[in-house]
Amino acid sequence: MTKTVAIDARWLVGGIGTYTENLLQGLGNRASGMEFHAITRLANVARVKEFCSRVTVVDVPIYTVIEQLLIPRAARECDLLHVPHFNIPVLHRRPLVVSIMDVIHLRFPEYRNSLRSRMYGRPMLAAAARRSDHIITVSNYSKAQIREVLGTPESKISVIHCGVDSRFHHDGNSQNSRSAAEVLGIRGPYLLYVGNLKPHKNVVTLLRAFARLRTADKIPHSLLIVGDDVRWKRPILEECEGLGIRGSTVFAPYIAPEVLPKIYAGADLLVMPSMVEGFGLPVLEAMACGTPVLSSNAASLPEVAGDAAVYFDPASDEELAWQILRILESGDLRESLRILGLQRVKKFSWQDSVRKHIEIYSQFSGVNL
Repeated sequence: MTKTVAIDARWLVGGIGTYTENLLQGLGNRASGMEFHAITRLANVARVKEFCSRVTVVDVPIYTVIEQLLIPRAARECDLLHVPHFNIPVLHRRPLVVSIMDVIHLRFPEYRNSLRSRMYGRPMLAAAARRSDHIITVSNYSKAQIREVLGTPESKISVIHCGVDSRFHHDGNSQNSRSAAEVLGIRGPYLLYVGNLKPHKNVVTLLRAFARLRTADKIPHSLLIVGDDVRWKRPILEECEGLGIRGSTVFAPYIAPEVLPKIYAGADLLVMPSMVEGFGLPVLEAMACGTPVLSSNAASLPEVAGDAAVYFDPASDEELAWQILRILESGDLRESLRILGLQRVKKFSWQDSVRKHIEIYSQFSGVNL
């Protein structure tokens, strides 16, 4: 008998969106004995139908009371519900798998004492850990954090690493990369950061390191920051102004998916300064495009980047500046990082991720593979 697995696909932005979309794309009709049912918002229907023929529209945002009523109704005839975030429907009484990417908002000082964390984040994460039949997370670091913070047994958590979309690849076409950067107003070499502007991303340390190098005329580079955050952008802009690097720092809130690989490939270096990361997908995306990576030595980042990155202490803008200069001044080091990165990224694939998800679905939906 065919079992139906429902996937809450209402959030298709950011890291969770990348995860959900690649999961849906990989599932297709791949697993015998299973049918996949996507629950999504009206604006995403055409996008989701490319990967999943059975789609139900629940046009309500996440973190709302109404989703607690409508998601269980949409999934009531399904044998298993997978929620790719911790906003589980607490009224759902059938088998449930939840993905918890990280518990940053319960550990990082700027978030854990906020009203939103106290009123929603903490209770909902606790409910997700307690109510779910199984938890999927994206790194061993996150697994350890979930166990420590939520008290979840190790046997209830599976680590499934993310993959890298095939559009991120090294094609050696430097002209395309330069043209993409020029559209953003960059006509020389540049350093790259990809991610949001929340405090745990530690963008301020990157700005201070960059300012050290620019004010001392050590590098001619611009700094390109790809990402946005309504709440946290103002202090970042104020930091740029105070450091005197506003003219050499370019902010690109959004870059089209087909252009982003060219932006990665055109950068001399991707810098990942985060204090905390559940996974750190930009590290792999940069490596897949042949771009050297300089990463903080915090959280899951060494687990993801392995020996294919240079590391620094995220608390030290002085060390970060020194490492940036060291890499930029050594063609041999950049080439070594490029080669190691292209090798490293082969260890991470969405095909492997999808296969492991199917194994968990089969276990909790009653399908024998």
